[in-house]
Amino acid sequence: MSFLLFFRGLVAVLVVFGVVTYLVTDSIWTTLIQTAICAVLIQLGYFAAVLYMVWRAPHDEGKAGNEGEVAPPNGLLGQERLGRKASVPNVNRSRQS
Repeated sequence: MSFLLFFRGLVAVLVVFGVVTYLVTDSIWTTLIQTAICAVLIQLGYFAAVLYMVWRAPHDEGKAGNEGEVAPPNGLLGQERLGRKASVPNVNRSRQS
């Protein structure tokens, strides 16, 4: 999950939580404190989820020296797979080969 997507969801949840809390309590201070607590709990949950995903990821302990190496893709994509060069519509290409 990208940070921007997470941040947008976090702000939306906190706004809804804050509005509902204010409507229930009629207190701005209680709303601010409870919304701050909600924000911390959401951050802790996100951290725990990322930590769990890292923990359960497979480890390549037997392969030494593979830091930074990227595995090649399993197959070609798009028109390259069919033996044609990919082209962009409405763009003139030079005839250099």
